[in-house]
Amino acid sequence: MVSKAQCSMCTKTASQLGEKPALGLNNGILYLMLAPFAIIGVIAYRWWKSQGDSQ
Repeated sequence: MVSKAQCSMCTKTASQLGEKPALGLNNGILYLMLAPFAIIGVIAYRWWKSQGDSQ
């Protein structure tokens, strides 16, 4: 079984869970990882747009 978990503890846990729960764990990790990047991206985009309007 191939697991794509993000850290060694998650890899060990995913390998013990089985294939379908491991995929759910990995998807949850990716979801939690992407949320801060999306928030920062929205803030950066709004800042960039506001800087472009003032010039």
